[in-house]
Amino acid sequence: MQTFVTILVAGILTDNFVLSQFLGICPFLGVSKKLDTAVGMSLAVTFVMVLATLVTYPLYSFLLVPLGLDYLQTIVFILTIAALVQLVEVIMKRYMTPLYNALGIYLPLITTNCAVLGVTILNFSKNYTYIQSMVNAFAAGVGFLVAMVIFAGVRSRLEGNDIPDSLQGLPITLIAAAIVALSFLGFAGLAEGLFQ
Repeated sequence: MQTFVTILVAGILTDNFVLSQFLGICPFLGVSKKLDTAVGMSLAVTFVMVLATLVTYPLYSFLLVPLGLDYLQTIVFILTIAALVQLVEVIMKRYMTPLYNALGIYLPLITTNCAVLGVTILNFSKNYTYIQSMVNAFAAGVGFLVAMVIFAGVRSRLEGNDIPDSLQGLPITLIAAAIVALSFLGFAGLAEGLFQ
């Protein structure tokens, strides 16, 4: 039980994919202008992360490794993630049309979101079991959600402020992102020391 809690805390806070490992920066910067789209994108990414782990773990363990094709891991995972994102896109277009329209071009970009690919590959590099991998994928998605919500709040506060002309737009966004990422350094060591 304590390993699952440790994996959850690490995925959400200490090893946050966006703020600590710098994976998934494109949607982090692109979709975090409004809270509703940031939450919608985060939920879609979380769903795809869990679904990708659900499918890629058995593919790797029971197909690629036994056949000696584990060197094809990245290609197989990318193709699997692309297929899953297409499935999510079709479902969102059919049942969640306003969210689908709000996300626009960023929804297909989940395919190229390196955080999704990163969670599937890192599950094997950390020697997680299938259940631990699922917990890690969920925690990574929740961590992505936390980062997006925090940064959407920061960006909404920046809009009404008097920012020098040379820092308006992307420069102030990158400075704010760096400060938010630095704030997550305060959680360093939390997961390791949780049960000591």
